[in-house]
Amino acid sequence: MYIFLAFLMVPLIEIGLFIQVGGAIGLWPTLAIVVLTAVLGTALVRSQGRLALGQMRNSFQNLSDPAEPLAHGAMILFAGALLLTPGFFTDAIGFALLMPPVRIAVYHYISKRVTVAQFQMGSGAMHGQRPGQERGHPHRGHPAGSDDIIDGDFEDVTPSRPGKKPSGWVEGPK
Repeated sequence: MYIFLAFLMVPLIEIGLFIQVGGAIGLWPTLAIVVLTAVLGTALVRSQGRLALGQMRNSFQNLSDPAEPLAHGAMILFAGALLLTPGFFTDAIGFALLMPPVRIAVYHYISKRVTVAQFQMGSGAMHGQRPGQERGHPHRGHPAGSDDIIDGDFEDVTPSRPGKKPSGWVEGPK
């Protein structure tokens, strides 16, 4: 129901604002403002998007929860779509979402209403378990707590190519 109201109300608000602004300053200045906000918004989205990607990379490198940088990235993407949509109301919401304090407030508002049931980074991150392994049941043949031991055999399968040069894709013999 809320989505239906948004699809109904946003165009009506935009039409009303176009009529009011166009009546006050004229057609060409109104169109110039719409184009200018799209160009300025694109530049701001690009710079804010780079910052959000940097924060996301840092969270992945530090193995910290990437939820907030991902949410900021999604809000920046949504802001870009709003800024490219012609209209004053959508531009106002788009520019507001490009401000970090507004994004932080929206993130905290949404995070209070969303419950994460389980968060796991990497395999076996929770309680030292392997994926699909139940507690207290280690893999067959290995004593409990020996997750760092890997048994295996190997065979060198490097092809011998006498007189031929390497393709450039693999490092040849030295």
